Order: sequence, then structure tokens, then C-alpha cells
Amino acid sequence: MAATLVLLGKIWLWAGAAVAAVFLTFGLDRIDEDAQEAYVFRPLLIPGVLMIWPLVLWRWWHIERHGDITMARYSPVRSAHTAAAVAMSIAIILVLSFGWNARQDWPGDVAPVQMTKGSDE
Repeated sequence: MAATLVLLGKIWLWAGAAVAAVFLTFGLDRIDEDAQEAYVFRPLLIPGVLMIWPLVLWRWWHIERHGDITMARYSPVRSAHTAAAVAMSIAIILVLSFGWNARQDWPGDVAPVQMTKGSDE
């Protein structure tokens, strides 16, 4: 089983390396005009492309097929920001209020013991 998982991991990374080589050489210039002639940062993208190469291929295909309308591309993400901000604000208030109202009672039948300096017991 372990050998199979290692083999699948190697296949995944080799496929990712092939996608990274093609995408970072030819594809990035086609889908992002800000990345044209910017070759210094491309090696930094290699680890990410190795891991998420199916998503990279899908986005590349989608942008090539349908075109890239920048505002439409980020519209779903931006619409979720408001809901996420409200949910996180409510969660912070709830966590703080529950934390402030939580009481920990010391067991009444246990006498406190004072530790002495240098005691290794």
C-alpha cells in the first residue's frame, strides 16, 4: 500500500512538473498580462503548480475558452467577503462573550499545596 501511495505521489509530481514547465513558459503570458516579461518570479510558482496542477490546467483552459473578464473573475470572491466578515465578527463576539462568562470552580474539598523552592518531588 505504501509503495502504491509513493508511486501515485511521484506520478502526481511528474505531471505537475510537466504542467509547470509548459504553463510557466507559455501559458502564464497568455492568461495574465501583468506577468508578461516578468520571468524572475516564475520559479516561485513551481511548488504551487506542482501541487495544484489540475486546477491550473482547468483555469488555463477556462480563461482560454471563455476569455478573461477580470471583474467577473473576482466577483464570486468579492461577494463572499461581506458574508465572511459578518460571520467572523459574530463568531468573535460569541467566543469572547462565552469566554468571559465561563467560570471554573476550584474543587472545594482539595486543599491547596504550596510548592517550595528547590523541591524535586
